[in-house]
Amino acid sequence: MSRPARAIIASRLFPPEVSAGAFRLGALAEALRAQGDIAVLTTTPPSHAPAAADAPGVDVRRWPVLRDRGGNVRGYVQYMSYDVPLLPRLLFSRFDVVIAESPPTTGIVASLVAAMRRKPVVYYAADVWTDGVISMGAPKPVVGVMRWMERAVLRRAAAIISVSDEVTERLLVLDADPDRIATVGNGIDTAVFTPEATVPDGAGRYFVYTGTMSEWQRPDVFIRAFAQIASENPDVRVKFFGQGAVEQDLRALAESIVPGRIDFGGVVSPAQSAGWIRGAVASLVSIVPGIGYDFARPTKTYAAAAVGTPVLFAGPETGSRLVKDADLGLAVDFDADAVAAAMRVLLSEAETGRTEERRRVRASWARDNVSLTAVAARVAAVVSQVRHERTTKIEDARRAHSGPDGRPVS
Repeated sequence: MSRPARAIIASRLFPPEVSAGAFRLGALAEALRAQGDIAVLTTTPPSHAPAAADAPGVDVRRWPVLRDRGGNVRGYVQYMSYDVPLLPRLLFSRFDVVIAESPPTTGIVASLVAAMRRKPVVYYAADVWTDGVISMGAPKPVVGVMRWMERAVLRRAAAIISVSDEVTERLLVLDADPDRIATVGNGIDTAVFTPEATVPDGAGRYFVYTGTMSEWQRPDVFIRAFAQIASENPDVRVKFFGQGAVEQDLRALAESIVPGRIDFGGVVSPAQSAGWIRGAVASLVSIVPGIGYDFARPTKTYAAAAVGTPVLFAGPETGSRLVKDADLGLAVDFDADAVAAAMRVLLSEAETGRTEERRRVRASWARDNVSLTAVAARVAAVVSQVRHERTTKIEDARRAHSGPDGRPVS
């Protein structure tokens, strides 16, 4: 009896780790489970990750990795601590297709093993890493190596998953085959992020920032803006949940210019995050313009929309257009003065009740357009197509080398 087909997801991120990438791949694993056998080669979660059982029917195999002080697998050494052991882990695993999450180093390892095993690779391009290292001011040799790796992975992949039209455009610049790219969008778990999320007791009025705090988001713009309106609104606070490379800088800035008014709550579970966003005057989202991430559509925007809370977006055109076109809140330039003015508007709207009037409309938009389940189903359909094409190719080759009786021709 032949064994069932098996897909393998290779990713350093996976639930219960709290990140958009982990949620996305967790949903994909459950969608792939409906197609057959599914395994995940991932990492031991950080100590601050919420306790949670793996999804039934998903074979999750974990391996310890190096993490930075914030618990992230972030940086060349940390990436290699996952990618180097991945090679033998994948080499001695049974699979008929492998789905490799970025960075391209993981894609390179998956592509190498898949080539040795004559199996297809599906590359999940949630980001364009060449643009990312350029935006961080990396030396030219580092940029060159990253560009080479990313192009090599894109060239080898049987299918490439893109999260937006803007990411697709950047992949084409890297010479990706347009016929192999499936633009599936990005999403949020609308079963967790809902208007019915439980608001923490006694929270009062506050703005909230959730998720990664990085150089390409620079949420210090919100602290600087809040400092302009804090004295006008003595009961209002700003709350940060999550962690990241600039967290300590944010804490120092907050203590310096608006002491005692900004809270840092660390990493919280998705359900807790949904509750804090649900009770906020607005959810704060930022992208620094002009450093290579202008194409980004942050998942934070979708999370706020799903619970119906207005977004206050500061950044370039792509993110602004999303907020404006779907009427998800306010979008302004990446400027403290502009953000402060928007905060005043949102506080006023909250007092008049306009936020509650719009809540169900925003949540309905999120369910219809950015459901993580729907996105995962689209990715699973791409994986299914890759499997079908490979099976067809094998059957065609077998027929080409068989006689009329179906036996191989010597």
